[in-house]
Amino acid sequence: MDHLESPHSPHRGTPDTARNAPRPGWIELAVGLAVMALIAFVLAPQLNRLDMSGPTAAVLSGVVSGGGGLIAFAAAAMLRVRSWRAFGVRATTARWLLIGAAAGLVAFAARILTVFLVGLFVDMGSGTQASYAAGAGAGALSLALTMLTLAVLTPLGEEFLFRGVVATVLLRYGALVGVVGSAVVFALMHGINEVLPAALIVGLIGAELYRRSGSIWPGVLMHAVYNAISLGLLALAALAA
Repeated sequence: MDHLESPHSPHRGTPDTARNAPRPGWIELAVGLAVMALIAFVLAPQLNRLDMSGPTAAVLSGVVSGGGGLIAFAAAAMLRVRSWRAFGVRATTARWLLIGAAAGLVAFAARILTVFLVGLFVDMGSGTQASYAAGAGAGALSLALTMLTLAVLTPLGEEFLFRGVVATVLLRYGALVGVVGSAVVFALMHGINEVLPAALIVGLIGAELYRRSGSIWPGVLMHAVYNAISLGLLALAALAA
């Protein structure tokens, strides 16, 4: 079934003018991912050469992923479609928000199991997580800034781009292509490292929440809960050390 024809369509309940507007397509997807790739794989490495401390690097990581995602989304949304509702930026119900929050707990539990299983066969390192741990464990101010960027800004930017743009376009070809395809793209944009298995889980759950609810907000909340738990545990580990 075409996602945009389903009961959970982002266009459901919108005025006729919104329904008749150009739907997000491959040009929006290509532009959004191209902008994000430039930020993540060209700009970010240049910033990393500044040899910043661990806490600063963690905060910058959240700014790049979250801010970069929002910039990439804006670039895609400004091409043809003027209503952000076409990208799933629409109100949802309290029930779906509660489901999103609960899904964050499920995603974290699934991440622990998946990382353990993958670790039995492949050593993917821990370089990225080291900067997150430094940001979470360097005091209250550092933890607050790391939470603000990685548990608020990052979920917003990444869900707007990878669910609002990528999943919206791919869901036109069915649930399997939309959910799995957008999750794989999301995971690969994180690079081939220890974050990839967790990113794939978050991507799958976020895309399915979006497909079923027709709104990006349950996925944003899921992503925020997942990142907040991860950083909270890193902070507790630093205190216990």
